[in-house]
Amino acid sequence: MRGRKILIRRGPDLGGNEQSQQRYWNMKALVLNELGGPEKLAIEEVEQPVPAAGEVRVQLRRAALNRRDVWITMGQYPRIQLPSIGGSDGAGIIDAVGDGVDNTVVGEEVVIYPARDWGGDPRCGSAEFRVLGMPDQGTFAQAICVPVGDVAPKPDHLSWDQAAAILLAGLTSWRALVTHGEVQAAQKVLVTGIGGGVASCALLWAKHHGAEVYVTSGSDDKIAAAMDLGAVGGVNYHDENWDKEIGKMSDGIDIVIDSAGGCVVNTAMNTLNPGGRFIFFGATLGNPAAGLEMAKIFFKQARIQGTTMGMPSEFRAMLNFARIHRISPVVDRIFPLDEGVAAHQHMLTPMRMGKIVLAID
Repeated sequence: MRGRKILIRRGPDLGGNEQSQQRYWNMKALVLNELGGPEKLAIEEVEQPVPAAGEVRVQLRRAALNRRDVWITMGQYPRIQLPSIGGSDGAGIIDAVGDGVDNTVVGEEVVIYPARDWGGDPRCGSAEFRVLGMPDQGTFAQAICVPVGDVAPKPDHLSWDQAAAILLAGLTSWRALVTHGEVQAAQKVLVTGIGGGVASCALLWAKHHGAEVYVTSGSDDKIAAAMDLGAVGGVNYHDENWDKEIGKMSDGIDIVIDSAGGCVVNTAMNTLNPGGRFIFFGATLGNPAAGLEMAKIFFKQARIQGTTMGMPSEFRAMLNFARIHRISPVVDRIFPLDEGVAAHQHMLTPMRMGKIVLAID
């Protein structure tokens, strides 16, 4: 990519006359050319990608936002490369294939694995592992080319909005709760800071595995919304003794799913049963100011586990579970692509519940 115009790698000739190929040449995309927050994003016309060998092109119907997308605009993400087209979550229809791909997949409705190059180690991603959308072109555009192995059929029970919303959030929470947490029926799960896409998906996965789910939030309205989704109890974390309240109503927690870090870590650890697990996928509050209470951890034989995203096999297992149980993610609000700046700004509002979606079509 160079200058203000993003030039996307050209693949093999698609054939057809000049007029038919021109239909595939230009597209709209939400482009970040400089840092400074969501206000620096702009809709631009860029070259539409052509699938290389082993790739398919997906005409996107919906994309969804993640906090990562906002952090990139603010310069709060490592190794930022500009200009960039963000977006990790995408759902759409295959309209072209590269060499070596069976063209019978053209017309299929698909969702996209929101990362690249996990590698062969199930414990963690490879050195080449990266989330889709910066430096690779992301889903905030009318089309994207991805390896054919990185698409999966869109679950039939999901709308386009829901299909885009379940991807990164669903995968991150699935690896946290199912792979690392090894959630079982009748266990007690605490999801802190309910409201975001990952947290709300974690609630749904836990509920449909037969676990009892408890939540915290600074908003009583969000706690009520979580109860509507299937949580059995919740506490406002502004209450000084929220951990004791959770302990009393749950009789002890087996798995904590957290993205805040900071002072939440030691407080949430207070709720854990012996052998419990504290699993975190973020640290929006930074490190615990008082450090970790080590004695509490080893006397309880508790496990602390960090996690990020997930493997393609976990992605497919998550989608299959959602399909079997007809689970739909929570969608907070839908914006047209042309209002991408407002969508990113909405990500910063504290009262949202669930995922923010961009309508591409």
